[in-house]
Amino acid sequence: MDGIALPASALVVAVAIIVGIDRMRWSKLDYIPSVGPSGRFTSYYGAVRFIMHAKHMIQKGYEQHKEGFFKVPMIDRWVVVVSGPRFLEELRKIPDDKLSFDDAMQDILQVKYTFGLEAQQRPYHVQVVREHLKRNFDELFPGVFEEIRHAFDELVPSQQHGWVKVGAFSAAMKATCRASNRVFVGSPICQSTEFEKIQSKFALQVATRAAVMNLFPKILHPVIGRLLTNTPSSLRNCMEMLRPIVDERLTNEELRGKNWPGKPNDMLSWLIDVSSPEDRNLRSIALRILVLNFASLHTSAQNFGHALFNLAAHPQYVEPLREEVKDVIDQYGWTRDSMSRLQKMDSFLKESQRASCTCLTPVVRKAMEDVIFSDGTTIPAGTHVAISPPTMFLDDQYYPNSHEFDPFRFYSMRQGTMTKSQQLSMTLSTLHFGQGKRACPGRTFATTMMTTMMAYLVLNYDMKLEKDGVRPPDEWLFVNCFPNRTAEILFKKC
Repeated sequence: MDGIALPASALVVAVAIIVGIDRMRWSKLDYIPSVGPSGRFTSYYGAVRFIMHAKHMIQKGYEQHKEGFFKVPMIDRWVVVVSGPRFLEELRKIPDDKLSFDDAMQDILQVKYTFGLEAQQRPYHVQVVREHLKRNFDELFPGVFEEIRHAFDELVPSQQHGWVKVGAFSAAMKATCRASNRVFVGSPICQSTEFEKIQSKFALQVATRAAVMNLFPKILHPVIGRLLTNTPSSLRNCMEMLRPIVDERLTNEELRGKNWPGKPNDMLSWLIDVSSPEDRNLRSIALRILVLNFASLHTSAQNFGHALFNLAAHPQYVEPLREEVKDVIDQYGWTRDSMSRLQKMDSFLKESQRASCTCLTPVVRKAMEDVIFSDGTTIPAGTHVAISPPTMFLDDQYYPNSHEFDPFRFYSMRQGTMTKSQQLSMTLSTLHFGQGKRACPGRTFATTMMTTMMAYLVLNYDMKLEKDGVRPPDEWLFVNCFPNRTAEILFKKC
């Protein structure tokens, strides 16, 4: 036993020393107020509490320092939270070479062990989303709507009379996956149950496993990462399903030229078009499809799940939304432009995102050098800096009666000339998509897709919860908030 105990004890001591030294590096942050204990070792108690009580701790920090800075503890770092419009605007203007989005994501999502660094170091898929998707979405919208219609007709079993129960989060994931992949990979593969399972499983596991890895000090990440990662198997499965399609397109391009007759207009084609010779292969393309699905499912599906529960908890708003959808569709049909005319629906979805967040800190940057704000606050190099829109969303200063769910809050703001306060509230409502040049490049696609899915549902179904007005509790993991993953919603064909 002594032969085993001695190396084990030495390892524990070594880890403690390394972690202690690492913790001492953050002494430059001592002057920034902390939520919870801030001692060299007592702060670990705060870090453990943060796992289950992140919402309470960040809210407490905001209430005590709502126009300034505070910090919350993680296992291997402090995160400085910036609050108040003044400092949010300063943060927005700081260039990416000083406050880096990519480096923060490497730490938070443990990119090295989840996606692999390749997709982040050669992110040609971002260019495709920013340029090609935006340019072609009008043309592709009819196919997206068709997929949404087919998906919900399958997910909500037809009942001639009475109500039918549907798992809300599962339905949101499946419908979002099918609609997104109608653009990403086209039909019929977007309708494949096996393909949907690959994408959904990967998206959920990336978020969960990255969160688990962040429970451990950095020194243990290589070991934990190898034990937890599922990327090789997910990528292998995705490659097998995409192989016939990608091989066919690469062969057609080689034999018939880049703009060969009958070339599909979708994400696969765009990725092939913009990729360098070293990335124009099945593995590289399939990896980008996994990454794009993670981005879509990790945010859009969660937001849509929250929206379903919020509408089912307030069924009195189904009819006014239905009337708006009927009026717009009767005049303009199902088009991308007509979806932008649904002002009450847009207001409802904004209010849902305000009241039910998917992440407490959707904007995080890593300081690549010391950054000084106008009040003299210095953020040392290596520090994570975050903003927490949900704390401002629940502040009566920005949203009167902020704890009440008012689905037409933003619709009312638009009626007439907005005050400066209302303009600020409208601006803050978009922060869940990020801030500045690094805001989500697919936010218009995501918003239109959610609007279309909800418009189709309210036009064709009544919905309610089993217990009237009692929304099932959300599920929290660190700063991430999932709509209840087992609760059901009652639907009835109208």
